Amino acid sequence: MNVQEFASRTGISPHTVRYYEKIGLLPDVRRTASGHRDFSDSDILWMEFITRLKNTGMPLADILAYATLRSQGATTLSARQHMLDVHAQRLASQIQLQQEHYAQLQEKIRWYQNAIVATTNISKKK
Repeated sequence: MNVQEFASRTGISPHTVRYYEKIGLLPDVRRTASGHRDFSDSDILWMEFITRLKNTGMPLADILAYATLRSQGATTLSARQHMLDVHAQRLASQIQLQQEHYAQLQEKIRWYQNAIVATTNISKKK
């Protein structure tokens, strides 16, 4: 598939797709006889994984390091697992912190709901 279709199927802009190829995140993209990019389904799966890492807060530099290890093959399996373990631990901490923020926000919303009810009841009594 060409850049436009790949971009459409992955939700990434064509500009970003070209940039990712340029910096090495999408290595070895096949080319047609006329030199146009020809992405495969495996490229889509890889792009989905890159997007997931980005969406969970992994810095682009770390994703590039992971991609470099990936390109080196099976000898880097433990290093890649370690990178993902570290990222998962960081993500779990962020989730816990967000849950704490959410609980505090819910508590504040309940306070406002109670204050509004109390104010409404006082107004009705007058």
